[in-house]
Amino acid sequence: MSPQPTDRVPPEEVYATFDLALRIGEVLQSSGAGAGDVAAQMSNVALSCGLRGANADVTFTELAMSYQPRQAEPVLLQVRQVRYRETDYGDLTSVDHLVRDLAEGRIDREEAAQRLNRIVSTGRTRPRWATTAGSGLVGGGLAVLLGGSWLVILLALGTAVGIDVLQRRMARRRLPAFYRQVAGGLFATMVVVGVVALGVDLSPSRLVTSSIIVLLAGVNFLGAIQDALTGYPVTAGARILEALMSTAGVIAGVSGGFQVAGVLGVDLGPVRSEVLGLAPAPISILGGAITAGASAYAAYAPLRSVAPIAVIGGAAIAVYQLALDNALGAPWSAALAALLVGLVAFAVAARVRIPALVVVVTGIIPLLPGLSIYRGLIDLTTGGNGIFSMASAATISIALSSGAILGEYLAQPLRREAHRLENRLAGPRLVGPLSVRAVRRRRKPKQPTAE
Repeated sequence: MSPQPTDRVPPEEVYATFDLALRIGEVLQSSGAGAGDVAAQMSNVALSCGLRGANADVTFTELAMSYQPRQAEPVLLQVRQVRYRETDYGDLTSVDHLVRDLAEGRIDREEAAQRLNRIVSTGRTRPRWATTAGSGLVGGGLAVLLGGSWLVILLALGTAVGIDVLQRRMARRRLPAFYRQVAGGLFATMVVVGVVALGVDLSPSRLVTSSIIVLLAGVNFLGAIQDALTGYPVTAGARILEALMSTAGVIAGVSGGFQVAGVLGVDLGPVRSEVLGLAPAPISILGGAITAGASAYAAYAPLRSVAPIAVIGGAAIAVYQLALDNALGAPWSAALAALLVGLVAFAVAARVRIPALVVVVTGIIPLLPGLSIYRGLIDLTTGGNGIFSMASAATISIALSSGAILGEYLAQPLRREAHRLENRLAGPRLVGPLSVRAVRRRRKPKQPTAE
């Protein structure tokens, strides 16, 4: 059984609690959770196990828990390195349920540790081919979002599948993420070069842009901005650097493909401004919905969450296009769309019993700045000034992350007020009480007063 809160907790009990909290923190950190969320949940685990006054420390690659029983005694400390794994929102959801059950007293520490062992040691909930197909649907959905023809959609789907297979094989050989991104960008561009060289009539810009967004989908901009906003500058700096290196890998790979096309004498055709935009509203909303839902499926999110996330992705694109039509500009339009995603994330996540992080991350994927990066690359390769487009891409990324986080901040008090209003409008009951909780409050015995 978990130790009860006392003045003195045996060291072996402390270390057992530390081990559970650190392992839970590792799963959360590997899944892209912010440092503040990870530290809060580690502290919640310690408190639920009867350990009061424990401190949790989170950095980019290391988690630590400390506890000092008394001022005159040495500090008990345990550290765990974070080993990055493939993002698995199924495991993240299971760990989220585990922490909630532990906090509410439905399980004790020993049972929590056993459940965690099963979560991290059990294989994936879906076969590899299924998640690879999901990645292909992400590419196809992005081509729909950009208004591509059926040929472009099919090629984008196949290219995304090829990128996923290529990057997984490189990951098995433990190649750094930068080189995997370079290989993915180069592969996508060479597919376009090969198709154009065969004389196939298509829009290279749409195909390359969809591949860029597929590669950006795994970049953790949200966690980096969240850490910067919540007072974890060291972790934020490391995550931002990681995101910049991954994005630089995409740019290097695509740019290298353009250079190969020039050497081979393959003309990718003129780039027109009207090509570099979204499809008409109904089609783009459908593309955004496919992209968000497929992203959730490819990341092992529970099946019950795929459809709601798809709806949110489509709604985000609708808000984005509406804002663009009112001349708000791409960064502010992206921020408003991400704000919507953040606002509805808590309600949807509670309904389908998943962490809000899953809804937010997958919901903003259709809004990633692939178009701005493509414009910048074209300008750089044709002798223009692509720095402004690259700066616009960075601005949109920050706008997406900060907008989604602001939506989460606003959603929590709004949700509390909505529950209060719902309770007020739900009664009076003509049969039975309004709620069991209300009855328990009325029956709560009064504390005896001193005479």
